[in-house]
Amino acid sequence: MTIVRVALDVPLSTLFDYSLGNSIAIIPGQRVLVSFRRKKMAGVVMECAMDSVLSPERIKPVLQVLRDIPPLSDELLVLLRFCSDYYHYPLGVTVLSALPVRLRTSQLVTLKEAMQYRLSVSGRALDLSLLSKRKVVQHRILAALKLDSLSVAQVRALSPSAASALKALSQAGWVETCAVPAVSSKFTFNNTHTLTLEQQQAVDAITKASCFGCFLLHGITGSGKTEIYVHLMNRILQQGGQVLLLVPEINLTPQLENYFRSRLPDVELVSLHSGLSDGERMQNWLRAQSGHARIILGTRLAVFTPLPQLALLIVDEEHDVSFKQQDGLRYSARDVAIFRASQRGIPIVLGSATPSLESYYNAQSGRYQMLRLTQRAATQAQLPTVSCINTSNIVMQHGLSEPLLKALAERLQRGEQSLIFINRRGYAPVLMCGACGWLSGCSNCAGKLVLHLKDRRLRCHHCGHQERVPHACPSCGNADLQPIGIGTQRVESALQEHFPKARILRVDRDSTRNKGTWQAMRQQIHEDAVDILVGTQMLAKGHDFPNLTLVGVLNPDGALYSSDFRASEKLFAQLVQVAGRAGRADKLGEVLIQTAFPDHPLFRALREHDYDTWAKILLAERQSAGFPPFMYQVLLRAEAKDEAHMYTFLQQARDAAIELAMPVDIYGVVPAAMPRRANHFLAQLLVQSEARKPLQQFLREWRPLLDALPAQKLRWSLDIDPMDF
Repeated sequence: MTIVRVALDVPLSTLFDYSLGNSIAIIPGQRVLVSFRRKKMAGVVMECAMDSVLSPERIKPVLQVLRDIPPLSDELLVLLRFCSDYYHYPLGVTVLSALPVRLRTSQLVTLKEAMQYRLSVSGRALDLSLLSKRKVVQHRILAALKLDSLSVAQVRALSPSAASALKALSQAGWVETCAVPAVSSKFTFNNTHTLTLEQQQAVDAITKASCFGCFLLHGITGSGKTEIYVHLMNRILQQGGQVLLLVPEINLTPQLENYFRSRLPDVELVSLHSGLSDGERMQNWLRAQSGHARIILGTRLAVFTPLPQLALLIVDEEHDVSFKQQDGLRYSARDVAIFRASQRGIPIVLGSATPSLESYYNAQSGRYQMLRLTQRAATQAQLPTVSCINTSNIVMQHGLSEPLLKALAERLQRGEQSLIFINRRGYAPVLMCGACGWLSGCSNCAGKLVLHLKDRRLRCHHCGHQERVPHACPSCGNADLQPIGIGTQRVESALQEHFPKARILRVDRDSTRNKGTWQAMRQQIHEDAVDILVGTQMLAKGHDFPNLTLVGVLNPDGALYSSDFRASEKLFAQLVQVAGRAGRADKLGEVLIQTAFPDHPLFRALREHDYDTWAKILLAERQSAGFPPFMYQVLLRAEAKDEAHMYTFLQQARDAAIELAMPVDIYGVVPAAMPRRANHFLAQLLVQSEARKPLQQFLREWRPLLDALPAQKLRWSLDIDPMDF
């Protein structure tokens, strides 16, 4: 009898022993179906053994060995063990959460044959002028298919309504399906751009690396980091390798997909992100595991994709906090990617215009190799001019200053696009009674209800609670309630009032909630069907709008006096990103920042496009204050409906930590930045150390003590290397 130790999706820090007949062959990484607490569960075999600590009668048999997919590789199992160990999270949940949803069940899956669409004989003979001009999407699909066959994803990228248009074309007999050609070592590379000297040096340095090396690609916005990625991909693909490119947000995947497909049209590329259905994600994962997909483009979770020929890892916008998972297994996809590259002995590229201070410090100290891009890739393109509008002594109209309105009017006259950036959605952050001072507070949270004027609702952006806008003050009955502060909706309506003929588009989480909406909006922007964009950080990253020449930034000052020590670092990165949207083609860009503190070092560094000076200021501050990257931290968070119960748990956790008498700094228990959320009280306890090793040793001894503490009706979690306080 063989004993197999199985990882199951249960919050217990152990593997579970099951028996298997000697005649049944099995290896670690294989999925199995087992019985657990009267339920059937799918699990992953992590180890095989000849005996168990349990008595034979207590060991249940494996119900079924699921052989529908190849076993997970030893390399991937080592990676998942590392994550479980480093982030102190149950191994079973770590392993199962890395798999697509369908592989966490007993359902068997099969890799479907990939299909493409092409023009039929009648489709090739069709005169497009005979097709109704109103059928714009059908025209677009037929025109694209005249050039080459397209995958389902490529067709969908043409329009949000492409699926229905494609169905109509298939029914008319103009479009047919065909099988995707087998993986070939020969493919076309559309080398449409000549690399600049800096770009060529970066490509050469990375491709010369015959083993693990971490390269920090520090390039100003518009310097052509994506062009370097595509040239690196070409070289890796020629050698038969696979490339994994991680991006911080789903919104960046469609345009990157289209770009890479246009440059490497014969190579199979798949995306992995939460915007896909479970079935789509499953098939893309299987195509990556089988080696059919050669380029894998994904968000955070894609770092765990099995890739048998992985030869290069790229993390774009490596500084972005979206790479850190904020619940469950609180891993950093960037850090896991670095471990994976080291484990496999391959290069990894971290790209950013504003590297995280941790990565910048590692490059300065020689752990990473710094590669710089100091010029914009387009020959005529120059960095935008950045200037500040001092708001402390001027009258504003719904948060908009006269100089900014004048600059917008000039762009409208010239037929150029503008972007107004404000990182707050809704109409106004709060509703206030001028008579008694009542504020629209959330009944479930310590936060305020945000006014959404169009649908006459007050909404909490923290817990989702919403209610109707009151006709009068609930406290004193005064009917004159005033919106305080500004959000994207208020800016949009103010601009519509000021520029009635302008085509204004608001891009935030509210306006892009429906699937395909953002894709349609992006198309509008590229087709110059928009004059002024009003948006949140969704618009700040990676987008290339050639006709956009003005960026106006509203309300950035809050981050300058935030309790979060990373707030100014995040603000600088955000403003560099959003400023980088201006003047990316041959037209000069301008950035106007409305601030009451125009002489702050952050704004001075922005005006001079000087990241290095700003990074040195922040590093000096962090060193004197004892913050990362000079310290390693762990945060114990707890939340409960009973406040006293929560504080008792955290105080007991602190006492247990002190009793261990290990070389770490243990701070006091404090309320979270938002002490009450969704009817739960939140508090936290910080532990830090100057070195990673003693902190990990401390955690290995502290974690079992935490598990032993009474914690009924309470949730707690450990966050290693926390990004959010």
